[in-house]
Amino acid sequence: MNTAAMQPSDEAELAEAIRAATGPLRVVGGGTRPVGRPVSGAALSTAALSGIRLYEPGALTLVAGAGTPLDEVEAALAAEGQRLPFEPMDHRGLMATDGAPTIGGVVAANASGPRRVQAGACRDSLIGVRFVDGAGNVIRNGGRVMKNVTGYDLVKLMAGSWGTLGVLSEVAFKVLPAPEAATTLALEGLAPEAALAAMAAALGSPYEVNGAAHLPDGRTVLRLEGFAASVAYRGGALAAHLAEYGAASRIEGAESAALWRAVRDVATFHGQAGDVWRVSTRPSDAPGLAAKAGGRALYDWGGGLLWLLVAEGTDLRAALGPFAGHAVLVRAPEAVRARIAPFPPEPAPVAALTAGLRRRFDPRGVLNPGLME
Repeated sequence: MNTAAMQPSDEAELAEAIRAATGPLRVVGGGTRPVGRPVSGAALSTAALSGIRLYEPGALTLVAGAGTPLDEVEAALAAEGQRLPFEPMDHRGLMATDGAPTIGGVVAANASGPRRVQAGACRDSLIGVRFVDGAGNVIRNGGRVMKNVTGYDLVKLMAGSWGTLGVLSEVAFKVLPAPEAATTLALEGLAPEAALAAMAAALGSPYEVNGAAHLPDGRTVLRLEGFAASVAYRGGALAAHLAEYGAASRIEGAESAALWRAVRDVATFHGQAGDVWRVSTRPSDAPGLAAKAGGRALYDWGGGLLWLLVAEGTDLRAALGPFAGHAVLVRAPEAVRARIAPFPPEPAPVAALTAGLRRRFDPRGVLNPGLME
């Protein structure tokens, strides 16, 4: 192992590096998602824990090292006409970072895109993990061989833990076939309240909408995927179903795919000055929260996810006040992230559980200490 670079080449070296740590470790995958409190410490990279270990298209199962580039995973799936169901976000444009997103980083962030309204989040497709905890123990849970000595559902626990409970070495997913066709219906010029009503009507319809967003340019966009004949029929039926909100235009092919990549990656805020917050809330509350925040807003997940671009240093939680949901500061300078907690404060009972989990999995407090506090 190259100890200067702290880049273990296999799981055993990863465990050795963590056991040998005498101070904080800053866990790094592709380095494309600098979310959370700034962490001081030696960088521990998973980049060399790379490669697809098992892919059985017939069983819709893929297992890969945590450091495997996301592009490599998606290319292997595309070659077999399959995909990750949850449409993981690429943070590079929003965060102005380089590098390549890794599949382990996707899990650590529970990164999920517009299709979450139908397919669920990353954690819902994750079927197995291997990781090394803060004491240097190798733990595995789920997948083809299950060994759960802890009593926890570690598959769900590791998704969204941001490297604070363990360093992922391997992840396993259930994948799905890619659709034969896709189309996007676009409604123009709706106010946010009308857009929310249209998205609710679309998502509540029988037409299997798997993307519903309201963009800062005033468009409300709805995605349908599946067999070509089915998509054509459902597109026409959905347009008729939403006639009270105006005439829907169609966006097809590469233009439709590019639009949803832009929604997924919040491209409208790329290169724009200010902090970016990610707010999870009730769709009916989203317009009021956006109005309180000021700035610009992108509504995804039918309004259940609100991306907000606000002036640098804005304490958005203070501006919004209490609401049903939570707000995460995704993009801001280090000084702002040191002053304003990026992750929302937890209620006391939940905070006690979280502290207990961290003591169990990282008793020395060496893994990304303070990142989620």
